Parts: sequence; C-alpha cells; structure tokens
Amino acid sequence: MPAENAPAADNLDDDDYPAYTMGRAADVLGTTSAFLRAIGEAELITPLRSEGGHRRYSRRQLRIAARARELVDQGTPIEAACRIVSLEDQLDDALRMNRDMRRRLGEGDTDT
Repeated sequence: MPAENAPAADNLDDDDYPAYTMGRAADVLGTTSAFLRAIGEAELITPLRSEGGHRRYSRRQLRIAARARELVDQGTPIEAACRIVSLEDQLDDALRMNRDMRRRLGEGDTDT
C-alpha cells in the first residue's frame, strides 16, 4: 500500500499508487466508468478512495481491468471475466512460489 503522505515524486514509479481518477482510468482503458464500477462490484479490483470519496486507480489495477476488458470484448460475461482474471492471478502467484521454492531447494542441495 502506498504511503499516504509520501511526496508525489516518490510515487512516480509505484505501480500501486492510486494516480488515476475514474474518468481518466476509463479513458486510458477505452471503456466506461460503469465498466470500472462493475469490476469493482465483482471485487476484481478495489479502488482506493480520495478524501472526497472519489475512486482512484493504480497502474496495476488498470492492467487487471484491461485484461478483464479483453475478455468482455471477446464475449465473456463480466462476472466470468473477473473470475478468470482472478484465477489467472492466483495461478501466476502459485507458479512464482513454486519456482522460488524449487530454486531455494536447489540452492540448499549444494550446501550439503
């Protein structure tokens, strides 16, 4: 989670910094605010809220939303698209953990 009071320059490379308003995020994705609200309701992404209660999105969230939009554009219902993207992320995490564990086990074998 980004630091609340960090100087703006410190957040330029932070993929999790909520830099995009809903309107700007929709423009970047070429979609509507309703689409962003729908994937939020499906709990695919949870935008942060500004002090005024406005939704703010990070670059990481925009990449996730873009993947969901690709699936929806291919005819997948939005709920199914959100589930697919969620499962893809879980699989990526599991594969990364598996690689890390195998690497650690391989390194451990050389120590004995």
